[in-house]
Amino acid sequence: MNNKILAIVGIVGVPACYGGFETLVENLLDENETKENIRIYCSSKSYSGQLKKHKNANLVYIPLNANGAQSIPYDIWSLCHAVYKGADSILLLGVSGAIFLPFIKLFSKVKVVTNIDGLEWKRAKWVFLIKIFLKFSENLAVKYSDVVVADNAAISDYIKNEYGCDSEVIAYGGDHAVTNNLTLFDEGYALALCRIEPENNVELILEAFSQTDKKIMFIGNWDNSEFGCAMKSKYQSFDNIDIINPIYDIETLFNIRQKCSFYVHGHSAGGTNPSLVEMMHFNKNILAFDCNYNRASTENKADYFKDSSGLRLLIQEQYSLNNASDMLEIAKRLYTWEIVSKQYFSLFK
Repeated sequence: MNNKILAIVGIVGVPACYGGFETLVENLLDENETKENIRIYCSSKSYSGQLKKHKNANLVYIPLNANGAQSIPYDIWSLCHAVYKGADSILLLGVSGAIFLPFIKLFSKVKVVTNIDGLEWKRAKWVFLIKIFLKFSENLAVKYSDVVVADNAAISDYIKNEYGCDSEVIAYGGDHAVTNNLTLFDEGYALALCRIEPENNVELILEAFSQTDKKIMFIGNWDNSEFGCAMKSKYQSFDNIDIINPIYDIETLFNIRQKCSFYVHGHSAGGTNPSLVEMMHFNKNILAFDCNYNRASTENKADYFKDSSGLRLLIQEQYSLNNASDMLEIAKRLYTWEIVSKQYFSLFK
């Protein structure tokens, strides 16, 4: 980067306390040799103690929430500050602030690299007007960014077909999830881990396991929505279904992951899901919902289900599953932070 300043916009902040983009930034900092030239924008609403630096990156705090109704002004304020303070490049994570990109390109020469995330406008949780705005923002992000990053080959194909634009495919690393030497255990339970939202096929997975005697540990934010509370109330009485609140300690997750029989991935949107590529490093069989994003991430080598009956059949055939070694090979070839970081930093040279 040669003493040039890279501003990173669009996350809650670091140290990471939220989700996939925050984990991405943490690992970019770990792999970068010129950390002092990075400026990261953080929400002061999420940090009671405000560090000036983290892993030698400079931190700037914006007094707005990074998510919800304030996410758009939060990103725009961050972008304005980044340009005003002389950033040479901006990494914009998500499209909330993309409405401001035409002004950046009009009044500055800063290079903008945007990761458009996973076609956010298609998510079922958004009401119609928000979907319209997010689709409009996606359009602006593709049109006014110097480089568009897609985290999944299926999203890259969508960008090409929808906008006639090429994009860089850069996924996420997952090797940080393996914190110790991996020992193959099988303590007899399946594992699912996700945000408890309808588009992650939570009910499909629970319904399938409720009709078997196979135990599942299902980790998620059950108490954060009416949907989650309803699912918890309906299925927690089943002896083989363990409804578990979110676990953020990476060592605890490591132990749970390495001891499971297989992993069930229900995500149907969002491109390459960090939870999936993390699990691919554990040398476990993976059962994934059948959609183009998951097939792209697993190179068509996982086992796939489309409904609860299809998943139930896979559960019953668990001992004949044999994709674990393929998942591990793909993970080591594509989904390590060393590889991902080199791909990102090459965009700013």
